[in-house]
Amino acid sequence: MGYKRRQLVLGRSILHKTAVGFERLVDRAMRREGARPLLDGYHGFATPDRLILRGRVLSALRRGAPLPDQGKWANFKQMVSLFMTDEVAGVTVRSGQTTAVSDGEGYIWLEIPREGHGPGWHEVEVMIDGDPESTVMFPVMVPARDAHLGVISDIDDTMMQTGAYSLGRNLWTTFTGSARTRKVFPDAVVLMDHLHAHGRNPVFYVSSSPWNLHYFLNKVFDRAGLVPGPMFLRDFGVGETHFLTGTHGDHKGGAIDRILAANPRLPFVLMGDTGQHDAEVYHAVCERAGGQIAAVVLREPGRGANDEQRRQIAAMRTMGVVVHTGVDFSGAANTLSKGGIEP
Repeated sequence: MGYKRRQLVLGRSILHKTAVGFERLVDRAMRREGARPLLDGYHGFATPDRLILRGRVLSALRRGAPLPDQGKWANFKQMVSLFMTDEVAGVTVRSGQTTAVSDGEGYIWLEIPREGHGPGWHEVEVMIDGDPESTVMFPVMVPARDAHLGVISDIDDTMMQTGAYSLGRNLWTTFTGSARTRKVFPDAVVLMDHLHAHGRNPVFYVSSSPWNLHYFLNKVFDRAGLVPGPMFLRDFGVGETHFLTGTHGDHKGGAIDRILAANPRLPFVLMGDTGQHDAEVYHAVCERAGGQIAAVVLREPGRGANDEQRRQIAAMRTMGVVVHTGVDFSGAANTLSKGGIEP
């Protein structure tokens, strides 16, 4: 190993240990002595034979409803509170006869039999083992039997105006906005309604936003009238055995692979933007998905696609994937229809 490489590894190790120590201090400061652990349920999804229930065990839920005339400072404090979570590890949770134990970041993953749960949204009881009063209803979506296709969409700058292609703009928008002020693109609502086909086709969201924003994002989507769906967000936690998580592409590609595997008979439309690396990630998915990707729709925010992204887009078209690009989603439904893709 070269000198520069050794220095990089050493620096990362020191930073990791510092981050772990800092997180311990924060957790200790936030922990409420004697507080009963609480369950926070995320939107779950289905495989051909299982329901996947996802959530987190926390010591408290910190959520404030924004006021109509609330300023940016109040928005900032409410957004920061979403990240000040005290996760509880090692807690056994139960749904029926199935149990799971929360991991080091408090996350839980329960797989229960799908039998008896038809198409649509369901509310499934989950509780901390031995504590019936902790019961929370976890939502989970089962796709319709007559679904024609599935939709997997990015969120930032695809569904919701963020400026993720600029770190400074992204942070400003994220931390000074509220569920009342964040803007979902109207054309995204229209296109998603079209592809959703009145509930027949399942919709999933994949984003590098942290799980701390799950509740907030669903509030924004609900307010805008955007089709709900299971979200696959990212863990930004720090632990003894890991320092943050993989790259944007690793997370997004892995999440898409999991959704495709859970819905093996469905072709999919991928929606994203050229502000980050969606063209590259989606091309890689197309290469390994065995023809399960029927189309890709990309919004072009900011400066639009660069030369490398255009090469990725051309490569997907060469593979027979229908690709629509543009500054907005106008014309996307027509492009898909001409390519033989009807919801």
